[in-house]
Order: sequence, then C-alpha cells, then structure tokens
Amino acid sequence: MTESLLEDRRTIWVVAGITFLLFLIGNLPWQLDDYDQAKQAFTSFEMIKEGHWFYQQTPHERVATKPPLVGWISAGLFAITRSWEVSWRLPSLLAAMALAVLLFRTACSAYGTIAGLVALGAFGLNLLSPRLATLVRTDMPLALVIFLIGLLIWRKIEGQEEWKPRDRIRLFALLTISMLIKGPIVYAFLLPGIGVFEWWRRRHVHGSCSHGAVSPCHGSHDERRDTARRLQSAWSGWWPWIVSLAVFLLWVASGILFQLGFFDEVVMREFLGRFGETIHRPQPLYFYLPHLLHKFAPWSILLIAIAIFDLASRRWKIGAAFRAISPGIFWLVCWSLGGLIAMSLIPSKRVDRIFPVVPPLCLLLAAQIGSCLPRSHGGLAKAFGAVSR
Repeated sequence: MTESLLEDRRTIWVVAGITFLLFLIGNLPWQLDDYDQAKQAFTSFEMIKEGHWFYQQTPHERVATKPPLVGWISAGLFAITRSWEVSWRLPSLLAAMALAVLLFRTACSAYGTIAGLVALGAFGLNLLSPRLATLVRTDMPLALVIFLIGLLIWRKIEGQEEWKPRDRIRLFALLTISMLIKGPIVYAFLLPGIGVFEWWRRRHVHGSCSHGAVSPCHGSHDERRDTARRLQSAWSGWWPWIVSLAVFLLWVASGILFQLGFFDEVVMREFLGRFGETIHRPQPLYFYLPHLLHKFAPWSILLIAIAIFDLASRRWKIGAAFRAISPGIFWLVCWSLGGLIAMSLIPSKRVDRIFPVVPPLCLLLAAQIGSCLPRSHGGLAKAFGAVSR
C-alpha cells in the first residue's frame, strides 16, 4: 500500500505543489538588505539606467565583482515585466523549478518513480533550496548549470557512450555560461570528482567486464580494453574547459585594462583573497559538513543511514562495496563529495556557496532508494511533461 501511495500521480503533485509554494514564499517579505542581494540587484539596474552592460558598480560605488550574465537576464526580464522585484528574483526561481523537474525526471527514468519522488522531495523540502529560490543572487542559476554539466557526464557514463563533437560543444556552452555567472568556481565542483573517478577507473578496470559493473571478470583483453575506453567518458578532453576559461579571462583582462579598480576589487580581493585569511573571514576546514548535514536534513541522515546499512549487509567490507558499485553511481559519489571537499579547502566560506552539491546528493539518494526497491516506470514520470534528455 505504501508503494502504491508513493507511485500515485496525486502524490507527486502534492509534493511538487508544496515545493513550489515554499520556493515562492521562502523569502517573504522581499527585501535586499542581506546576503549581498543589493549588489546583484544593482548590476541589472545599472545596465538599464546607465548602459553599462559588461562592468558595473555596487551601490557603494565599488566595482561589481561578478560576471554579468545573470544581470543580463534580469535586465531582459525587466524589459518584459517592467518590475524590478520580479526581474531580480525570477532567474533564481526559474532555475529552482527547472532543477526540481530535471531531478525528478532523471531519477524516475533511471531509478524508478519512488526514487524520483524522493529526489524531488529532497531538493525542495530542505532549509537551503526554498531560501535560495527567490534570493537576488547567482547561487541557484549556478547550481542549475553545474548540475547540467554533471548530468551530461553521468549520462555518458551510464550509457557507456564516447564523447562526440556535439557533446563537447554542449559542455563548452555550459561551462562558458557558468564562467559568466560566477567565474571558475565550477572547476571546484566538478574537476575533483572527475579526477577521482578516473583514478578509480584506472585502478579497477583491469578486473572489469564490458557490461559496466566493476567486479572481477575473466573476459578477453579486448573486452577489458573496451570497458576502459567506455569508462573514460567521464573526461571530455581539454578544449571545452580551456576555451571556456579563456572567455572568462577575456572579460577579466578587459576589466583590468579599462575599468579603474577592477584589478584590486575582482582579482586581488574577490578571487585571490578567498584563499587567504586577511581579507575575508576564514572558517574552519569542517565548516560546510555540519551545516550541510543540518540544512539538508532529514535527507542527509537518510543518505548516510542507507550507506551504513549497505556496508553492514556486506559485513563492513568497503572494498567489496566499491567493487560492486556501478560507474554511474560512483560518479555521483565523486561529484558530490569532490565538490564538498574542494570547497572546504577554500578558507573563505559561506553556507550558500556549497549549494551546488545538493542536486547531485539528491540524485545519489534516489539511486540508493532505487537499489532498495523494484523499479517502476509508470505514468508518474510524465506528470511534468517531456524534458529532453
């Protein structure tokens, strides 16, 4: 009966309705006094009023430190809505809704309808997502783009597909968008996970079989080599990462040359200052972990509990667990934990900055639920309509 209730179409609409309602009301009454919202709002205001489309100032007449893409979107929305409050907050709200739908559809198709419902609930019913859904900040749009990149890699690994030119172009476009939202911070959320996944693949691939699961196999040399080639799909090659960075560096170089104070405010204070302890207030190495456990609860507790029970069922043989894990799920582990560890190494910390690890954690939780339950791909996943894969 429980499974029937969780697979009922009405259940998903209830959870989705509550989620979207929380997104809408999470920051009421709307104001710009905290979380540096006024700085982000002022960029699009200056674009419209002053015509400064590439470099802006803060309300205190200092150089704005974020790239201009989200400001461009807000400026475009203002031209349509003629409302600053709507145009400032709609990018984050739309990104939050897109993430919720994408997580649900992806989890349903891969792990079953109940897992999809859990992924949707985990993303919407926590203390972070509703708070960020209407903040005048770049965190939610950035999380959406990073999730799309990680999801592209996940689909390559799950489908055991080689990277094709059109895939690299998509990756380049997404990386460029992320660079124009918040700079190269996207590297911290993705590259550590890619590196760990490649290390894991190289270490275990000699015992792998060509159907994808990493476990001892006595297949031919050609089968093992074919598996190695397929698992390398986590890495797309260098050019999408380098060329997208070059686009961002072009914006930086132009700012240094033509904008007074840009080097001091953006390069020295905003970027390099994050790695020191004199400009920004440093936080301890473990800062993000307890905050994430708290603000992502109860889903964080459920995720850890399932992992512990799985290890206990294997008599605490961690090596056996890693040998049995599928490449797709292991990528989700690498992606989420790699981003968490990399961000923890940066001295300057704030809770909202770790938000891009939440969507992959939701998908990882869905994978755990899917492994515990029989898969079902009924009509529930069609509730939101088609989302292109």
